[in-house]
Amino acid sequence: MSTENVHGAEPTSTGPEQVNADVAFEERDVKASTIYRYLIALAVCVVLTYAVSIYILRATVSMATNSDTPPPPVRTEMGADYQDLPPEPRLQGMPGHPHDPQLDRRLKLETDRGAIEKTGWIDQNTGVAQIPIEDAMRILAEKGLPDASAPAVKKK
Repeated sequence: MSTENVHGAEPTSTGPEQVNADVAFEERDVKASTIYRYLIALAVCVVLTYAVSIYILRATVSMATNSDTPPPPVRTEMGADYQDLPPEPRLQGMPGHPHDPQLDRRLKLETDRGAIEKTGWIDQNTGVAQIPIEDAMRILAEKGLPDASAPAVKKK
């Protein structure tokens, strides 16, 4: 029903609401029993799907274990400890690797720290020396960087 004025006529709001005899309203459009039947059917399908997937999983696992090749005789002769280890080459930190990655990192950091804090001659004949990095930064801050001379350009 439109609330717009038709040809300048005023809308009537005081009269009764219009009723169309051809249009009927069904009081119960949806039955609850139908919804419950669909929900029960859905639950049964979910349970059946779960049961079928468990059966398929068990069948494939047993098929995989039956078709798996046994380890070579060399590995069985080496003992039970060797069979538990991954094949060579083993990554650092894995069982069977002789080095500890955290210890290796600490040793590397100590070596690097010693190298940047060392004082000594690199080449005494040319006058190249090594000083600790903190001293070098302090000297650069006091004196500044040396001026870079521009390379000579040949003119033709």
